[in-house]
Amino acid sequence: MTTIYLSLGSNIGNRRKNLEKAVKELEKNNIKKIKISSFYETEPVGPKQRNFYNVAGKFETNLSPQNLLKTVKQIEDKIGRKKTYRWGPRVIDIDILFYGKQIIKSKKLIIPHKEIINRAFVLVPMVEIVPKVVHPIYHKTIKRMFDELKNKKSVRLINCLNS
Repeated sequence: MTTIYLSLGSNIGNRRKNLEKAVKELEKNNIKKIKISSFYETEPVGPKQRNFYNVAGKFETNLSPQNLLKTVKQIEDKIGRKKTYRWGPRVIDIDILFYGKQIIKSKKLIIPHKEIINRAFVLVPMVEIVPKVVHPIYHKTIKRMFDELKNKKSVRLINCLNS
C-alpha cells in the first residue's frame, strides 16, 4: 500500500455532503481513508463565484498513480462534476497532491501537484493533519511551505469531517 494525499473541494450544491460522498466513494474504490482534515471554507481561485469547502486527506491505496487518477475522475463524474471553464464552479474536485514520495511528470499526470506551494486552501488542511510531510521536490515541510506562503487567501475553519 502506498500513502497518498488528496485535496477535495466543492462549491456547488451541498458542499459538505459532496465532500463526504467523495470520501465514501474513494473508500469504495480501494482508497483507504487514514485521516481527514476539518472542513475549511475558502475563497475561490480565479473568477468570482461561491466559496469552496475544502478538506485534505491522508489515504492508502494499492492503485498505480495512473489508475488512481482514472478512479478519481470516475468518482468526480459519478458525483456530478461537469466540464465548465478553467477554475469554474465544481460539485467536486479531487486533486492528487502526493503519491508516496514519487515524482511523476506526464501529459495527464503531475505529482506532486504543481500548485501545492501556492495554495492556502491546500496547505491549511494539510498543516492540520500532516505538518511534517516533506515535499519531494522543494524539500520543505507542509508547515514551512504554509509559513512562506505570500498569498494567504481567506481560509476559515468550519468543523470536522469524521476522521
